[in-house]
Amino acid sequence: MRSPRRFRCAALAALTAGALFAVAGCDSAADRTTKGTTGTAEAEDVLLQPLAEPGPGPFTKSTARQTPSPTATPSPQEGDGSATRTVHRVSGVVPGLYGGVRSEASCDVEQQARLLTADQDKARAFAEKAGIEAVQIPGYLRSLTPVTLRADTQVTNHGYSANSVTAFQAVLQAGTAVLVDSKGLPRVRCACGNPLERPVIAKGQVTHRGERWAGYDPARILAVDPGVKPLSSLIIVDTADNTWIERAVGDDVGRDRTPDDPPPFEPSVDLLFPSPARPSEPAPTESAPSAPSPAEPEGTECPDSPGDPAELPPGCPPPMEPDPGTEAPDDFDGMPSDEPWEMEEGELGVVPEPTQVSPREPREPREPGELDELGELDGLEEPDGLEEPDGSGELDEFGEPADSGVPEPFAG
Repeated sequence: MRSPRRFRCAALAALTAGALFAVAGCDSAADRTTKGTTGTAEAEDVLLQPLAEPGPGPFTKSTARQTPSPTATPSPQEGDGSATRTVHRVSGVVPGLYGGVRSEASCDVEQQARLLTADQDKARAFAEKAGIEAVQIPGYLRSLTPVTLRADTQVTNHGYSANSVTAFQAVLQAGTAVLVDSKGLPRVRCACGNPLERPVIAKGQVTHRGERWAGYDPARILAVDPGVKPLSSLIIVDTADNTWIERAVGDDVGRDRTPDDPPPFEPSVDLLFPSPARPSEPAPTESAPSAPSPAEPEGTECPDSPGDPAELPPGCPPPMEPDPGTEAPDDFDGMPSDEPWEMEEGELGVVPEPTQVSPREPREPREPGELDELGELDGLEEPDGLEEPDGSGELDEFGEPADSGVPEPFAG
């Protein structure tokens, strides 16, 4: 079988913050492969386990079902001892980390339960590593989810031999059938029934034992960490048609369905292995100018002085007729000048105010008894002054006749 197709790191960073981070340099030693197998390897010795090989000290016979082969990934040339080993840590709940086939389980969970409980010694040893009681094995296995690995993954494997359990570091080939818990952590390898735990990443030199497979790359190894909180379903990739599957946790694939809210990237996108040649985040693209909303039409520009009111655009008010005598000259543009206004030569210096009355023109003489334009008799002469009353005609200091007979107000 071959390693899975690549994913893109930038898409995962946009999907789940902190879900994936590379551990470059955790094991920077040269990759050295030695033929043979061992069940007592320490962290410095890592066993390469092809997907169908049971490996040392299997708990049971294989319960894995045949699944389509993943797409191969590029591999360094065989015998290249200078390849740098790099392990990339990834959250177990990342969409697309695991694969499978819709409505087809990669592992026969019921058969696995029967095989483990058939041998009491093995059942107790398995339960001890799983952190449960032996009688809880069937329920524990049914709570796990059958999937397949989509990348070469390092784990802590456990072999059973001579009534004892031995832990060893192993790299499982992509396509290996495993059972994972609700946090996405691999718990059982179906090809041998062995319990699995999180890997121990060595800081020094590492020796890889076992045969390499096509597509193996020591710089493209995953180490799965449990998710922050348990999930009710996992988003996996259908390895048969490269589509998304939402698989319920602890279900024997009977409720597989297409996710209502699929991930914002294609299942074939390479997101598990960051590349130094690519930036960690895509460069922002310039946004195109937004078009005006249909609900908000563009404003209509109304002309300042339309020639014909019938030609006005919709929404423009009709022109106002100017008051007589206030029309501006033809060359007036409607905007006052910043320069001080000056009087032109020949222009009158004083403009009469609206309340100023011009002197009357002399009337033409009319016949006696003829009414004038005010409806009064013509020919009556207006008195030049007050008509003198009868008397002596002498006036006092107030301009009144001295003997007018008007009593003084305070006369005693």
